[in-house]
Amino acid sequence: QVTLVESGGGLVQPGGSLRLSCVASGNIDPYYVVAWYRQAPGEEREFVAHIGSGGTTSYADSVQGRFTISRGNANSWTLQMESLRRDDAAVYYCSLESRTIPRFGTTWWGPGTQVIVSS
Repeated sequence: QVTLVESGGGLVQPGGSLRLSCVASGNIDPYYVVAWYRQAPGEEREFVAHIGSGGTTSYADSVQGRFTISRGNANSWTLQMESLRRDDAAVYYCSLESRTIPRFGTTWWGPGTQVIVSS
């Protein structure tokens, strides 16, 4: 079992920055993908960014150049968000998908952290 906990959400003004963290505990497989998703009220959950265990990253077009996903120390990952816009406001979720047999494809989710962008 893997448990994920996000932190770092809060209120920020348009144009501001915020850093989200995701910490994982439990039995983490050697190959995996960690992703950030977000869900605004009344909207579908959407992909934001991901990073593989080898360090490869990918971003949604809407955040490319503004957000950076990275791995921190010991099973933690961050999402650095710059130049935040009102439409970035959402609950941000961290996920970890195993890419290692026998749990290949199994995905764990954190409870989410809310980001509010408002002046």
